[in-house]
Amino acid sequence: MTDSDTGTAIRAAATPPPGDDTRLRIFSTSDLAGIDISLADVVDTVEGAYLTLHAGRSDNPRKLTVKPQDGHSVSYAMLGRDGTRNVVAVKTSYKHGLDKGREEQHYYTSLTLYDDVTGLPVAMMDCSRIGSLRTPAVSALLARACAAPGARSALVIGTGTQGRLALPFLLTTLPGLDRLMLFGTRPEGIAAVGEQLRTHFPDRDVELVTGLRAAAADADVIVATAGAHTPAAVEADWLKPGALCVLVGHGLAPSTLHQADRVIATSEAQMNVTGTDMADADGELPAVDAEFPAVLAGTAAGRHSAQERVFAYNSGLVVTDIALGHRFAQLALARNLGTEVPLWQ
Repeated sequence: MTDSDTGTAIRAAATPPPGDDTRLRIFSTSDLAGIDISLADVVDTVEGAYLTLHAGRSDNPRKLTVKPQDGHSVSYAMLGRDGTRNVVAVKTSYKHGLDKGREEQHYYTSLTLYDDVTGLPVAMMDCSRIGSLRTPAVSALLARACAAPGARSALVIGTGTQGRLALPFLLTTLPGLDRLMLFGTRPEGIAAVGEQLRTHFPDRDVELVTGLRAAAADADVIVATAGAHTPAAVEADWLKPGALCVLVGHGLAPSTLHQADRVIATSEAQMNVTGTDMADADGELPAVDAEFPAVLAGTAAGRHSAQERVFAYNSGLVVTDIALGHRFAQLALARNLGTEVPLWQ
């Protein structure tokens, strides 16, 4: 099914009867949990969103951020338009308890889609599963585009939501990886990483490492997904020539950015907003050499040589959430999932 066919199908399924624009279809966490979608489907959907953005047919304005002075919470609002699917969407994200342990934190994220052809709402959904798939898919695309030729080893730092699917997605885009390493501190998270890897690649095993410096020195690709309280902080002088570092959360020291031979970001503007913890002693971030949509489109290079150490900053772009959320809405509507709410009556 082409993108235009997909857009037509979901509009037909989601549009209320003529003259009735008062209802909104809501997809809960449990509705979306049962949707079967392949890793390759996710990667293709996310890649298509980047290419449409690069072509100038989508809009992805800078996110809005609100954070109280004491730093106990953070919230984001992201508006975007997908030019392939003709969908406008708003994503909100709110995390509370940043000054507390993981078990005491609260996190909510939602996505609301509107059809920009009919002018009618498509759906509102919990965005947690979409984010848990979209982000490691982007890391895997960054690895495919920016890793040195013949990359064989990968190290994932962190075992939370983003760390658990990092290795399966990396194997989807870099099937030649033969050494898969994991650095984590939470037993339940480590077990979950292994479970996800066996689910998608039952013939592959993950190697739990405790010596972070030695593991980083052997890794062609490092994906740092850990939380803010991680003890991990890989330094630039630990890295082998040609290493690629992908930052999603925490686990890399600022030196990996400032001493990189090449810096790629999904969005330089967003890196300047959300990447301030990687600033130097003067509070400065280095300039980005290329943004990732241009790298995917082939108009900018992910790297210039096999020896370059490349740093890639993976911050979420709402156009990728829109594309993947739209795909989930299509699959959910085909199964008649969700609840219609007369929101505007």
